[in-house]
Amino acid sequence: MVGYDPEAKCVSTAEAAAAGSASGLVTRVLVSPLDVLKIRFQLQIEQLSSRNPTAKYHGILQAVQCIFREEGLTAFWKGHVPAQFLSIGFGAVQFMAFESLTELVHKVTSFNTRDSFVHLVCGGLAACTATVAVQPVDTLRTRFAAQGEPKIYPNLRHAVVTMYQKEGPRTFYRGLTPTLVAIFPYAGLQFFFYNILQKFSKYVIPAETKNGG
Repeated sequence: MVGYDPEAKCVSTAEAAAAGSASGLVTRVLVSPLDVLKIRFQLQIEQLSSRNPTAKYHGILQAVQCIFREEGLTAFWKGHVPAQFLSIGFGAVQFMAFESLTELVHKVTSFNTRDSFVHLVCGGLAACTATVAVQPVDTLRTRFAAQGEPKIYPNLRHAVVTMYQKEGPRTFYRGLTPTLVAIFPYAGLQFFFYNILQKFSKYVIPAETKNGG
């Protein structure tokens, strides 16, 4: 069960953090190539079209072939180390905060912690908390994924030192405000619909055919 439930055996905040970290780690390994493509497309000023001679990337398949030819297979996992720190840290903080927030709602308010609206608000706040905690790592991950050849930052330590010396400590929190504005409804609705679909499954799937959660 995701979220505090006074009528059920709930996971501890440590267990929630461990589960969130593990899911984040596995997910990042699988989606990293798509994340690299997304960042390359976002940073390309020219239109993504084969009819535009100045555009380096025209589409997904062409971009995959181009990156593989110029930079090799490992290019699709560029920035993977900071990205893993991001995913593990975000997953741990988000689920730990969500468990703590829903438990707090139960103890200090009259709201039902299993209510979808509670999950919407707590899920959004939990994601905002996680975003603030891992924003520096997200900035590093983006820098690594965006760089082509030759590399600007050869390793993580060099990137941190160079960015801090040239741009100051605030550079690690660039884009925090729009990220928070976007992540609250995104994560909030994710927990909201998870809660609704979980309740809906009770009516769709007969109780005798269910196996655990």
